[in-house]
Amino acid sequence: MVRVGVIGGGQLAWMMAPAAHTLGIELWVQTPALTDPVGSVVAAQSLVLAPIANADATATLAQRCDVITFENEFVDLPQLATIAQKGVQFYPPLQSLQPLLDKYHQRQCFQRLGIPTPVFGAVETGMPAAEVLALLDADQTTEMAGERGLPVVLKARRHGYDGKGTHVVTTMSELAAILAGQPDIAWLVEEFVPFDRELAVMAARSPQGEIVVYPVVETQQEQQVCRRVFLLPQGNQAVQQQVEAIAHTLLTHLDFVGILGIEFFLTEDGQVLVNEVAPRTHNSGHYTIDACETSQFEQQLRAVTGLPLGPVAPTCAAAVMVNLLGYEESEQDYQFQRNQLSKLPNTQVYWYGKAVCRPGRKMGHVTTIIPRDGVTENPETGRQQLEAIATTIEQLWYGSNSLSAQ
Repeated sequence: MVRVGVIGGGQLAWMMAPAAHTLGIELWVQTPALTDPVGSVVAAQSLVLAPIANADATATLAQRCDVITFENEFVDLPQLATIAQKGVQFYPPLQSLQPLLDKYHQRQCFQRLGIPTPVFGAVETGMPAAEVLALLDADQTTEMAGERGLPVVLKARRHGYDGKGTHVVTTMSELAAILAGQPDIAWLVEEFVPFDRELAVMAARSPQGEIVVYPVVETQQEQQVCRRVFLLPQGNQAVQQQVEAIAHTLLTHLDFVGILGIEFFLTEDGQVLVNEVAPRTHNSGHYTIDACETSQFEQQLRAVTGLPLGPVAPTCAAAVMVNLLGYEESEQDYQFQRNQLSKLPNTQVYWYGKAVCRPGRKMGHVTTIIPRDGVTENPETGRQQLEAIATTIEQLWYGSNSLSAQ
């Protein structure tokens, strides 16, 4: 039996476990606590309990596994490199991760490859707000509130996720306050893109160079946190082709092995800009469990173990995934809401088993598929149908709680 080590034991590893069972793969996981989501699906003796960036624990994990992959990217690459030098196989390879873990390095990589991305710059420590704005080409930024170059987006270069470490800045005073209040953070600044829609795609590459690209999906974000993902009927083929070309370029250039999540902005004139890349399974790919021939989790395991990549075609006409975000401080399991959600037609509820609920925390997700005979082929009408389903799911989950509180 092939043994795969996973660094990280959150919901992504939790969703990987059923796929590993199907493929006959044994999972070993490095995670901080037995109460992490993966602890409910992987035997305690297969867990290495330690922080994600603890390289000594990873060395222990390596002794028990044939290959090591990643559930998140909060790792210490230089320390992992010393382990790799001893013959340990990491997939994705560490050299593939090098340009992706820092958002500024990501943008530089896109720029070198000719991949369209928002105008960006690196913020130096102590840089005044006016100089930060000067990093961006004024001809390609917008004006707001009478201040040239605003709004802009300020992002922490490392360890930002689910809106943490990301700020849409609309005034000079706000920009100055963030820089002064968090002086130890290395920041990336980029132009604010007045996009029409946000898109995402999952793509995978095997050690032999085989590449598969999933359908492009539409994502809906609020406060930089993903709320909904739509797999629409009859997706835009011109956009799909642009996205596939970008995915092939990235995967091939990086000599990547594993699965990659790519987020995009789609402008009103049809231009596709890369926003961010995640070198792992991703929230925008959860719909694949129920709506595609091969889930993103099975695909990651196939790629890192050298199995042939699985087909990625949709098995339904359309699908919607809705994140169940925390809206209060609580330690309850929300069984009543989960039962109500599970009664919806063609719906699966995924509950991550986190012990504590906090506002904005991803507690689970719900996916509803539309059978092939149950949706119109018109994309706009299909979007309206998916919007209605998503609204029903959110009403059952949030109840009278304000959605704006997330």
